[in-house]
Amino acid sequence: MRILHTADLHLGRQFNGIPLDADHAAILDQIVSAITSRDVDVLVIAGDIFDRAAPPTSAVRQFNGFLARVASETDAAVVMIAGNHDSGDRIASMAIMTDTRRALIRGAISADEKPLLLTDAHGPVAFTGLPFAYEYAARECFSDEALHAPEDVLAAQVACGRRNIPDGTRWVVVSHAFVAGASSSESERPLTRVGGIETVSSAVFEGAHYVALGHLHRPQSVGAPHIRYSGSPLAFGFDESDCQKSMSLVEIDAVGQTTIEIIPFTPIRQVRVLKGRHAELLLADRSDDFIKAVLTDDAPVIDGMKRIRDVFPNACELIYERDEQAQEVKSLTGRALAVANPVEVIGDFVEHVRDEGFSEKELEVVASELGRLRETEDVQ
Repeated sequence: MRILHTADLHLGRQFNGIPLDADHAAILDQIVSAITSRDVDVLVIAGDIFDRAAPPTSAVRQFNGFLARVASETDAAVVMIAGNHDSGDRIASMAIMTDTRRALIRGAISADEKPLLLTDAHGPVAFTGLPFAYEYAARECFSDEALHAPEDVLAAQVACGRRNIPDGTRWVVVSHAFVAGASSSESERPLTRVGGIETVSSAVFEGAHYVALGHLHRPQSVGAPHIRYSGSPLAFGFDESDCQKSMSLVEIDAVGQTTIEIIPFTPIRQVRVLKGRHAELLLADRSDDFIKAVLTDDAPVIDGMKRIRDVFPNACELIYERDEQAQEVKSLTGRALAVANPVEVIGDFVEHVRDEGFSEKELEVVASELGRLRETEDVQ
């Protein structure tokens, strides 16, 4: 069975105030093209379909048109879930009157996660969609006051889904979470309250043959090759300028082994960081790309951004390299004050002391101990 995995579309989003409607239209076209050209059986969208809970009408129409094309131009089934940017109720409403033999649309958390069962030449494949939910919603759903962290919530969801999987069935789980050990970007919204531990262990997905993840915007596997983030189709920050955006084409064989092919996206506007003297940057070919200019000039340039925009109309940021270096010198103390997540604070300290970050095992231990301490504080 062939699965096309994508996530984090963030329809309705802007880049530094510049609308991305045309950029998203090009990306959605490429997804439909990949479905048809690669004989895809199932399209998976792992959350954050929209950029906010109340998206603009243009974004809703754009996605509705995309789904209509998938339904009319392809034979692919669709599995999609709500992410932390989405309104679960809005996503759930899309499931009304859909063909449940061909679609699984999960918007709100449920204590009885029934899978979409599809069949290929080797037998059934079960798809379980686990929409993002905050701890308070999970406690109400499962009637369990012990659910204090995202890992508690996800473990309860996975357990509910696992109970409904027939013996011997290959199993695909779709989730929106921050798995420990994965690389994040600046454009992602935290999944928990200030001071909370938002990471979850990859071990929570035990038994799944493929885990289609959303939330983190860089394409990557974490914990094991079959536990994967497709990443977002577009870059939403300059820290992602070095990241090749892609979708994941996953083929599951008769025994549940997966083969993953990376299909690059081709955005109509790139996100780029250009470094050099101001006069040198002005010699470049005109481009509509999103630009961050890092000037190496010794002295400030008069009307620097205005003149840069004569060549790059969508230039968003201009800084001087000397200022950037000064910020790096004080980054250890400056970042420690700004970071809300205690795991990141401890991680910064460890990396500073030994020039090496956490291993996945160490990260799990730290997260577990912090969770235990917080539970002790709650009891007191």
